[in-house]
Amino acid sequence: MPTYKPRSSDYVRTEIDGHRRKLLSYPAFDRFNASMLGLGNLTRESKATDAIAAVFDLEGFSQFCNQIDPHLSVPSFLHPFLSWLMDELRNEMKQKDEEKGVALWCPLPFFTKFMGDGLLVIWSSRGLSQAAMRNVIASAWSICKKYQQDFLPTLKSRVADPPVRLRVGLARGTVYSVGEGNDYVGSCINMASRMQKLPGIGFAFNRRGFDLEDNRTTSFFTDHIITRAVAVRGIGEAELVCILRNEYEKMKSADKKLYREV
Repeated sequence: MPTYKPRSSDYVRTEIDGHRRKLLSYPAFDRFNASMLGLGNLTRESKATDAIAAVFDLEGFSQFCNQIDPHLSVPSFLHPFLSWLMDELRNEMKQKDEEKGVALWCPLPFFTKFMGDGLLVIWSSRGLSQAAMRNVIASAWSICKKYQQDFLPTLKSRVADPPVRLRVGLARGTVYSVGEGNDYVGSCINMASRMQKLPGIGFAFNRRGFDLEDNRTTSFFTDHIITRAVAVRGIGEAELVCILRNEYEKMKSADKKLYREV
């Protein structure tokens, strides 16, 4: 997003009532407006897109930023992390290399946005098969596993106490463009954000819009995923969510009670 940084030439020095004053010029003052948000023409009609939203969240990132001299540690973590995450998103979508291009399991995300402690990622689900949509979900979980197994070990000699886990929540629904499509809003984005914040888990997706009864469904969904009803703040008291069986089994009893059998 654009930042507002007046230059020295944007200030004028003058004397008012016998006192020396430094004033911000009117042109520089007027530059602080909605265009700074980088959304383009905000009067444009919003366009709706069927989508799958994923919110990746770094568990413990706020604590990591509060360590001594964070200005030295945070860039040393964020640069490799974001580069790694974008590479993984790309590679997880790749089926194989062909002579003239890349064959994909499903299209690459059309929108990504850094949110301070993670990433919002949106795929268009328009025209996608249910198998391709399930690939998105399985790929998101694969990335979270690789964070702990592959990425974190590479940081041991560079960064002290990096965030211990990458969580993800996913949901399908409709997103709406803001301005010229430089940002998006929609209930499925809110739902995905709520999914990754559910207690006791690191992976969850909203059941709505995904066919898990398809006979082509892989063993990841048939053997490792369970469906539970849970209250989701601001959305509903009995939302159907899909979580990992092994995470559910390891939950504290108080957290387990939140996930009701259906």
